[in-house]
Amino acid sequence: MSPVLAGVLQLLALVVALGLAYRPLGDYMAAVYSSKKHLRVEKWIYKSIGANPDTEMRWPAYLRGVLAFSAVSVLFLYLLQRVQGSLPGSLGFASIDPDQAFNTAVSFVANTNWQSYYGEQAMGHVVQTGGLAVQNFVSAAVGIAVAVALVRGFGRSRTGELGNFWSDLVRGTIRILLPIAVVGAILLVACGAIQNFSGIHGVGQFMGGSQQWNGGAVASQEAIKELGTNGGGYFNANSAHPFENPNGLSNLLQIFLILVIPFALTRTFGRMVGSLKQGYAILATMGVIWLGFTALMMWTEFAHHGPAFDIAGGAMEGKETRFGVGGSSIFAVATTLTSTGAVNSFHSSFTGLGGGITMLGMQLGEIAPGGTGSGLYGMLIMAIIAVFIAGLMVGRTPEYLGKKIGAREIKFAACYILITPALALCFTAAAMALPTPVHSMTNSGAHGFSEILYAYTSGANNNGSAFAGLNADTQWFNTTIGLAMLLGRFLPMVFVLALAGSFAEQKPVPATAGTLRTEKPLFTGLLVGTILIVTGLTYFPALALGPLAEGLAS
Repeated sequence: MSPVLAGVLQLLALVVALGLAYRPLGDYMAAVYSSKKHLRVEKWIYKSIGANPDTEMRWPAYLRGVLAFSAVSVLFLYLLQRVQGSLPGSLGFASIDPDQAFNTAVSFVANTNWQSYYGEQAMGHVVQTGGLAVQNFVSAAVGIAVAVALVRGFGRSRTGELGNFWSDLVRGTIRILLPIAVVGAILLVACGAIQNFSGIHGVGQFMGGSQQWNGGAVASQEAIKELGTNGGGYFNANSAHPFENPNGLSNLLQIFLILVIPFALTRTFGRMVGSLKQGYAILATMGVIWLGFTALMMWTEFAHHGPAFDIAGGAMEGKETRFGVGGSSIFAVATTLTSTGAVNSFHSSFTGLGGGITMLGMQLGEIAPGGTGSGLYGMLIMAIIAVFIAGLMVGRTPEYLGKKIGAREIKFAACYILITPALALCFTAAAMALPTPVHSMTNSGAHGFSEILYAYTSGANNNGSAFAGLNADTQWFNTTIGLAMLLGRFLPMVFVLALAGSFAEQKPVPATAGTLRTEKPLFTGLLVGTILIVTGLTYFPALALGPLAEGLAS
């Protein structure tokens, strides 16, 4: 079988699997967030934290819940790392330095999982399972909760109430993420991923030096790492490591876990607003972008030049032979079009244009299908922008799902889409202008610029993947990327929840002959164009200096 055909068949199998899961999972999540009943274990949790799950919250109270919970999470994870050397199960590893502990705490709480350390040489079992894995669950649940709050804003009228954050957080964790992650972990163990709490083992001599490895609860963390679009690996090689991702079947399973909740949330959206067709329109937009990026990535990596590439069947540099170009390309697009950031190959070794595709996927805002929750609310913000543009064209006050898009709403939406580009580009400019940060670059010229641009794009968009050529374990990068992750995660949520509150207070506007039909293919095309123009062109000058210059020169 040719490598190209193998890649296409993997893509088709993935589409079929996602299609089979779409309806039942989407409907189940809608039922979870619409139910008035509480499970017994949930009642215990509410009692222990002193929360009343039946109290409705307006958007400022909902936001305070998000920020307070996240702040406590950052503090807890920071302290856990700082005292690691005194904890049992630390495998003899020392406590984490302050700047790296701050960076890692922010990273996992912000659902970014950027790692400027070697996981198997820095974190013991307690920090990995009691700190990082826990945040993989709850940070994903926070993202879904914010998305559900925005959906409720569209579905409700004449009230500013958006639900209860604590109820949404607990339900997302207990009823959705935990059961799917358990099944995913079992399947990964069946595929060959390890799951234990063993210590450090020597494996003899290798090329004149000794080699060691340590075990861990890898399969369970791998499952929630992908399902929650987190991305932080137990090992430095991430999903390229055979203990995390043993073979082609586990690779396809991990890609499925990355994509299944973000895609299924579009049906949840349609079900909760009372129009499945609206969910299908958002799904179609996500699907068109995802399939387009995947096809383009596979083309750039299979379009080999020279006898070495001919023998390998494509640009195999930096890719695992057990996955090949097809499996690596599909994974790379899935992880950068979502906020996952896991890697089964090294994006710095992709062709110039291939590396640019991974960057552009993040720069679009990771909305096709995006992260758990963040992808849906990011796409709905872009839908608001698209409706506003269409309204300007015909001279009509824009409206979406029966809610008018006025000056207040469009200001919130505009602030949302400007935050991450401002963070990524300003920090990149500062790093290139100052004398010290550029010393961390492995390469010079366009590729070296791409390393830094990729790092801040990844941090600000809460992706977490790296170009794998930048030494980011310095005080400058730990601090600035930490700030980019922190601001890039929580500032957009402020405007999302403000929008949700604004829409919930409105009286529904009845549809007329002049209302833009947002469930039609025409709107899907308008939305795709808006995403590519409004967000994509924001980064075009920076891309022209990095991956485009490198790709055109090769």
